[in-house]
Amino acid sequence: MLPDMFSRLSRIATFALAVPLAGCLDVPHPFSDPGAEARKLALSPPPARLDVPVPPESLLDNARAGTWAQAMTRALLDQGVPAVAQPVRPGDWWLKMSAVSTGGQIVPRYAVMTPQGKLRGTQDGDPIAAQAWSEGTTTVLDGSARQVAPALVSMLTGIQADMMNHDPHSLMHRPAKIYFKGVSGAPGDGNHSLANAFVNSIRDPQDILQNSAKSADYTVYTTVRMSPAPQGANANPQQHIEIVWHVADPHGTEAGAATQLHDVDAHSLDGAWGETADAAAQEAAAGVRQIITNYSGRANAPLPPSGAPRPAAPSAG
Repeated sequence: MLPDMFSRLSRIATFALAVPLAGCLDVPHPFSDPGAEARKLALSPPPARLDVPVPPESLLDNARAGTWAQAMTRALLDQGVPAVAQPVRPGDWWLKMSAVSTGGQIVPRYAVMTPQGKLRGTQDGDPIAAQAWSEGTTTVLDGSARQVAPALVSMLTGIQADMMNHDPHSLMHRPAKIYFKGVSGAPGDGNHSLANAFVNSIRDPQDILQNSAKSADYTVYTTVRMSPAPQGANANPQQHIEIVWHVADPHGTEAGAATQLHDVDAHSLDGAWGETADAAAQEAAAGVRQIITNYSGRANAPLPPSGAPRPAAPSAG
């Protein structure tokens, strides 16, 4: 299995979905794009701990070099990477920072190092005027760190993907095993209808269902809650329905939750759900697949070998 280097605690993505719960309908597909915030969370598979030591080759005095290390740590934490501003500890991955002078400007340089001290990937930050760099203000160092942090997160994502690619047991090379615990809280035959519809919808080449939680990669369980809603057209009584499809990893940590929200005519779901269950379950199955894909990193591109060209860091603007 993939080593514990990559923690998934910061990749919980929640998806909101408004599914029209009535009859035979053209159901929208918002899961095809979870939105900017969910994309940011899902694409940030950080190491279990990334040490950020004070850089000795920073072209700064020791105090300002320490400020740079702290700024980089904050920027990575904001991206979901559990970075720690501390000397390198045995067994930790770490970020080697340095700076070089060229043409009256300073170029910050970053290298992700393995616990064995081997270079795994490099990234340059945007050049900064030499005078501004030497002054080492918090504003300048914070700005530089935040500019390059997304590129470093992308690098860590690629590192995990490369490890998965070389692991024959990872989800890049086999289907995810899913244990579905069922549905609770639905009126009418919703618990049964939603469960059956989901079981029929979730199977695909990337995912298989099993009857036990033992050795499952993910567990899915669903809750339904009904509550009063404002009256609809012609003063018709309404109810608000919330269906949440929870996805948990083997440790019980929530990998994501696909949430379906809608207002329906009061008590219209007190009997048979019929095609309403099919529509909701099909959309939920797509959401569960995407949560698993994002959380596991099975669709991420592996990082090229060290030394291969990487795209430039995004502009601070």
